[in-house]
Amino acid sequence: MDFSFTDDQLQVQGLTREFANREAAATIKECDETACFDRDFLTKMAEAGLLGLSIPQRYGGTGNDYIALGIACEELEYVDTSLRVVLSVHVGLNSLTLLTWGTEEQKQRWLVPQAKGDKVATFAMTEPSAGSDVAGIQTHARKDGKEYVLVGEKMWISLADVADHFIILAWTVPAKRQARDHSGLSCFIVERGMNGLTTASIHGKLGVRAGNTGSIALDDVRVPEANRLGFEGEGFKIAMSALDQGRYTVAAGSTGLIRACLDASVEYARIRTTFGKPIAEHQLVKEMIAEMAGDYEACRLLWLKAGWLKNEGKRNTRETSLAKLYGCAAAEEAASNAVQIHGAYGFSSEYNVERFYRNAKGAQIYEGTREIHKLLQGDYALGLREDKPLRCTLPIPE
Repeated sequence: MDFSFTDDQLQVQGLTREFANREAAATIKECDETACFDRDFLTKMAEAGLLGLSIPQRYGGTGNDYIALGIACEELEYVDTSLRVVLSVHVGLNSLTLLTWGTEEQKQRWLVPQAKGDKVATFAMTEPSAGSDVAGIQTHARKDGKEYVLVGEKMWISLADVADHFIILAWTVPAKRQARDHSGLSCFIVERGMNGLTTASIHGKLGVRAGNTGSIALDDVRVPEANRLGFEGEGFKIAMSALDQGRYTVAAGSTGLIRACLDASVEYARIRTTFGKPIAEHQLVKEMIAEMAGDYEACRLLWLKAGWLKNEGKRNTRETSLAKLYGCAAAEEAASNAVQIHGAYGFSSEYNVERFYRNAKGAQIYEGTREIHKLLQGDYALGLREDKPLRCTLPIPE
């Protein structure tokens, strides 16, 4: 096995690390404290080519593979989770979904400007009363001639109040909605500016305060039939395949958060003294640091395996789910231990570990709760779940 990165992957790593340190490291703390999303940061990410990562060059992207996307997510989350979230929703959930399921016309119309960074995109499935229970969503679309009329509300959507393009999951068959039959769901590409579409930001979040999270209201939004993504009734399959890519970026990002906690803890343990010696010499502090170091290596291998499977064009729902489950749990534990190592200072905003701790919790909820992923892994292990072939699969990198 060759665990070394290719020259292209190393280039992405260096570029992303330098970009995050230059453009965000000095200001992210203030953005977090004021819960202010810096819209200019999206422009800077576009200029750096990050919004087109893993999208073929013929569609305006960088042409990198999926491991390069994971590397970028790790480097961004090392600085702050909100930075990685942009790639999760713009690239992972939306652009790669368009690449997989979109027609050539749809790719030219929406994917190309997204890959170039001219437009920002997101994905909307969660609602005020439905998250893990996808069949519980209320948003619906009725056919009216060559248009669909969308009605409903989405909640807890990253980039909701700044995105230009939205992939919306909605019921298209009322009878199947009543029967909670997933084959009655469809996906639509909605654009900002369409009549009846309004968005708002959500404030008062525990973590990821430097990122934009919001709601989307759909009040008789008329969407042309050409904006339907995939066939009618394929919405659930499309959404689940989108989550395969979104969860992958979250898993990769979690390793960056673990590394950030590890580096901060090592640095502090070396300079902080108690009982006449640096706390780095105390065995229980060493134990916490050792756990971070081990979890970082394990989580990195898990997301790299998922990324390799994606590059090979192989189904990876199980592996991606496991990487997300283990990585997010390890990141939360690493952040908790980092606060513990910093003592009272870790409980204040003077040190970054306080922000890491708040940010880590969200990933145990979004992109599938830890409970959902435990159920998935249990079903796989027991032979109760088997992934069936999809009509459209994530393309092998060109």
